[in-house]
Amino acid sequence: MRLVFAGTPEVAVPALDALLASDRHEVVAVVTRPDAPSGRGRKLVASPVAQRAEEAGIEIEVLKPAKPSDPDFVARLTELAPDCCPVVAYGALLRPGTLEIPKHGWVNLHFSLLPAWRGAAPVQHAVMAGDEVTGASTFLIEQGLDSGPVYGVITEEVRPADTSGDLLGRLAHSGARLLAATMDGIADGSLHAVPQPAEGITLAPKITVEDARIDWTAPALRVDRVVRGCAPAPGAWTEFRGERLKVTGPVTLVPASAELAPGELAVGKNSVRVGTGSHEVELGEVRPQGKKAMRAADWARGARIESGERLGERTAE
Repeated sequence: MRLVFAGTPEVAVPALDALLASDRHEVVAVVTRPDAPSGRGRKLVASPVAQRAEEAGIEIEVLKPAKPSDPDFVARLTELAPDCCPVVAYGALLRPGTLEIPKHGWVNLHFSLLPAWRGAAPVQHAVMAGDEVTGASTFLIEQGLDSGPVYGVITEEVRPADTSGDLLGRLAHSGARLLAATMDGIADGSLHAVPQPAEGITLAPKITVEDARIDWTAPALRVDRVVRGCAPAPGAWTEFRGERLKVTGPVTLVPASAELAPGELAVGKNSVRVGTGSHEVELGEVRPQGKKAMRAADWARGARIESGERLGERTAE
């Protein structure tokens, strides 16, 4: 089939690579978000998908519409006449006129077992909810939020120490194989989309700053899930001495301990423990405001933190 691939971030690159390597399909163009400011100089930088397409060594047209409804883009897509448009984390809303251009529609690779975790942040929500199993699904895009009929799924165990970054990295590669297999099945007519069940729908909106705030009155297990679910982005955080402190590394449950009040610190020579609503946890790595990430013990020494000080005390606004 003639394919126009739509995707933007690094997580979409394995799927593009899988389709470029296929001898059954031709990627004639890539659609991605416009170049965006990056780094200290805020220079415009092409998306990871655009960079990969340009590095592929073959002629692939790279389209960067401000909106996929732009008339010039719609006209060019119509001229390209794709059989199907596979999508991975493109990042823009597709309108009916655009959806109808490819013969087999736009087929999205979504990182959850639909209808669970429909939305922008399925992996983060799966980790934060404590799911033991998640996966990826390919489905036909329609106007509803991730509600279209499903072509195929793969499952993935959520490991106890997984961050959302760890899990998404694995899903990006297993999902890439699923998307390529889905294109094969659509091409030869062996695969047909099945409507999603009406039960089991959960939503996964983008993680907000407030979602990433650590509530030290919550049980230690919940604290651990928030830290892992928000890593590497947007990063779990708390307050300390009136400034924001990111908790970037894992927290370790301290068994049979509940002597510290929620948020209360106990500083040892090589450890920093914090009280929660249940057991204490030991901090792994933190990032003070305006500084680089560091071991929690190094942070405590440098900031001359004393046992009994507290995390999470909100300052007056």
